[in-house]
Amino acid sequence: MLSCALRSARNIVRSQVRAVHRSSPACSGQLFVHRDTPDNNPDTPFEFTAENLKRVNDIINNYPEGHKAAAVIPVLDLAQRQHNNWLPISAMNKVADILGMSKMRVYEVATFYTMFNRKPVGKYFVQICTTTPCMLRDSDSILDAIKRKTGITKMGETSKDGLFTLIEVECLGACVNAPMVQINDNYYEDLSVKDMEEIIDDLKAGKTPTPGPRSGRFAAEPFGGLTSLNTPPTGPGFGVRSDL
Repeated sequence: MLSCALRSARNIVRSQVRAVHRSSPACSGQLFVHRDTPDNNPDTPFEFTAENLKRVNDIINNYPEGHKAAAVIPVLDLAQRQHNNWLPISAMNKVADILGMSKMRVYEVATFYTMFNRKPVGKYFVQICTTTPCMLRDSDSILDAIKRKTGITKMGETSKDGLFTLIEVECLGACVNAPMVQINDNYYEDLSVKDMEEIIDDLKAGKTPTPGPRSGRFAAEPFGGLTSLNTPPTGPGFGVRSDL
């Protein structure tokens, strides 16, 4: 009798619990293992431009002599920016040669940090946050708007026109401005469905939408205006005992 009641209670709870949207599981092979393809193999052409090679040297000069390897992350980032926002293995090999590192050490860095894309992406790399604060602010509707406007049907896909690649990410650190997306280097925050549609339309038209909150507020200030730090700062000595 008791077990029957427990089963009945479990069934009632299951029927009332909302399914929580979660990121698709990614197997380690997808993340770390390289397989040569026609557009990503050791023979894929990659050379730094003269301008970027100068920037590489400037980056290296920020570090003490004998510690060039410390520049691996910014130099990989520069290589990715030059190569349409993704890193072929030939670019990693070039970075290893310049910094005097073993290739494996560079691969370790490039596979550890999610900022490095190891396969081609669209011109506009859209990262949507669906972690708890954004989910509570209806990031699902923003995700649906992106898919509808770009024709993308699943995460990790690139639109047929090659303009957009969409991925789902964990917290991007703008929780107070939820829901939000990152597109290339820019954050777009306080989004509504209409805002997201306008951003996609602007990008398709070759425009750069103004980054930041779409609500009109500055940064993460409260919607109702400042509640602190709203008077001129006090001068030196404020609050200090007169006998000190």
